[in-house]
Amino acid sequence: MGQKGNHIVGSAVAVLLAASLAWAISDGGATAGGVAVVFWCVGLAFVVNWVGFLHSVIARTERFYDLTGTLTYLLVVATALVLTGRYDPLSWLLVALVALWTLRLGTFLFRRISAAGSDSRFEKILTRPTQLFMTWTLQGLWVSATLAAALVALTVAEEPDAGWWWLPGGAIWLLGFTLEAVADAQKSAFRADPSNDGMYISTGLWAWSRHPNYFGEITLWVGVAVVSFPAMVGWGYVGLVSPVFVFALIRYVSGVPMLEAKAEKRWGDDPRWRAYRSGTPLLVPRPPRRSGGDQVQERQ
Repeated sequence: MGQKGNHIVGSAVAVLLAASLAWAISDGGATAGGVAVVFWCVGLAFVVNWVGFLHSVIARTERFYDLTGTLTYLLVVATALVLTGRYDPLSWLLVALVALWTLRLGTFLFRRISAAGSDSRFEKILTRPTQLFMTWTLQGLWVSATLAAALVALTVAEEPDAGWWWLPGGAIWLLGFTLEAVADAQKSAFRADPSNDGMYISTGLWAWSRHPNYFGEITLWVGVAVVSFPAMVGWGYVGLVSPVFVFALIRYVSGVPMLEAKAEKRWGDDPRWRAYRSGTPLLVPRPPRRSGGDQVQERQ
């Protein structure tokens, strides 16, 4: 099978995985028009990204990829809220947590791509329509799987007894959100200083972890899963795949491996980089055991 065939199969697998996930987490969920609300939400996630693909392939640009991801998150949780018609405190809290995260990150990424002019991830993809389609389709799966826990709580037929789960869950989310936002701000400030051109950041949170923003993102989705937990019954517990999916994606697929390889290619022969790499945790932060280092990577 050629590359085009692989891309088509990859797109089909992504849709099937999302459909299977939707079927599982729709257990005990509300329906609209005879269809589980979760299916409407997951279907919307793909439709929005396929519209984004059409613009991308015609205009030969990836500029709105991350912005479309932001829009997808917002539309999906809003749709779940409206179609279920359950405007209880737990639902509003989850919508707020998702909206705050995606608006901050989406704005940050769009500003960055606007300043850079292009995204190096798409250099070859833009000339390969089937691979470009798969890339946009995978974003539909990414949004659906990441939101799985929240969708369980947002679409459950009857208002759940949230208890006090929202308190530790909200605290975990706030910790993760803060870590990610501060790490991104520190990286942006570092890059804005011309004297740091060509250097990697190893100060601030980046002295505690080589990817503190990614750790923050994983942490905040753990918080969302904890907040959503009281609503889970039966197959709904499959929604707990959400933070596991985020961790696996970041740690083994599109996040850490790409950035580590890029950093190694650029600074691998620099003894200061090797010292920083060996003395600083990959993800989970810990206080630095030494001072100094020097300065990273891409949306880490």
